Amino acid sequence: MNNEGNKVTINDVAKAAGVSKGTVDRVLHNRGEVSRKSKEKVLKVIEELGFRPNLYASLLASQKERLIQCVIPEFQPGEFWSLTEKGLQDAAQLVSRYGIRIETVKYDQYSVESFRNACSKVMDNPPSGVLVAPMYGEETLKFVGRLSEAGVPYMFLDSKIDDDGYLAYFGMPMYQSGYLCADILTGGRDVPEKVYVVRIARDKMGLSDPTAARRAGFMDFMKGHYPDVQIDNVFIDPKDKAAIYTKLDQTVGAEKGKRFVVMFNSRIHLVADYLTDRGIHDCRVVGFDCLEKNIEALRSGTVQALVAQHTDRQAVEAVNSMADYLLMGKSVAKRDNFIQMDILNMYNCDYYL
Repeated sequence: MNNEGNKVTINDVAKAAGVSKGTVDRVLHNRGEVSRKSKEKVLKVIEELGFRPNLYASLLASQKERLIQCVIPEFQPGEFWSLTEKGLQDAAQLVSRYGIRIETVKYDQYSVESFRNACSKVMDNPPSGVLVAPMYGEETLKFVGRLSEAGVPYMFLDSKIDDDGYLAYFGMPMYQSGYLCADILTGGRDVPEKVYVVRIARDKMGLSDPTAARRAGFMDFMKGHYPDVQIDNVFIDPKDKAAIYTKLDQTVGAEKGKRFVVMFNSRIHLVADYLTDRGIHDCRVVGFDCLEKNIEALRSGTVQALVAQHTDRQAVEAVNSMADYLLMGKSVAKRDNFIQMDILNMYNCDYYL
């Protein structure tokens, strides 16, 4: 039942839950002794009666500020993580009225030391909650272990690691997205003899591999459907255009006939630029994410398909869920919140952004 006009009072909640006003007050402000059974009953009634706006007003009146820190990679305008930052900014406006502040702590995704420093900065003065984009598996495990010891809840954004303590994950189902990518690349067409998987050359120690699960899904599809297809990994440095062109000249450019190319991160536009500049048109190219540069490659026909997601929306959902948890102790309905996987081509991409 949803009461209109925000007329539900704390007395209504107490009566419906069969508890005292004091018990409701302790649940609202997360203080004092309340049995688990009573707390669950109160939170259920709050949800049913539509008491949430009044609840937030009550929490705001307490004037207690809460901080959510978001540990994400550094980025340039127009890159993938700029979309996440936009979502975090949008969410910050929504939750600021309830005494919640959002702060981003950025790190160089090509430097494990930079990630360690970002984690140390967070732990110097632990916040109320943390959202983290885990590029470095082992270092992330160390970080979230310290968060757990400090009693700080945390969620994963965009990708996740094997860990039992995370409150929620918001992002694509990574393995399934790789499987889908392979189907788009090969489905209903001539079976390729070779597929070029263009990958980012990351840290020198090989500690960072954020698309590993996606690549595993892709490889499992290929092994199951086209076991004789050769898979060639081509590593590039996204910051060195000349080196990219040299590397692609030696691989994709040296191939004759139909070429199949895939990239599992958001940088397929780097391949598209190369193909355009070299005048190579006989390719089937599939990538990820709706960056404007990737959309331009779709429009031109250089890239045939993108597996896309609304990254900004997943950031908003993550912040809102963390806010609900911090303010009301409300658990996330689903631990793994998989955002939908959208397939874009030159005919529908203009309606997606």
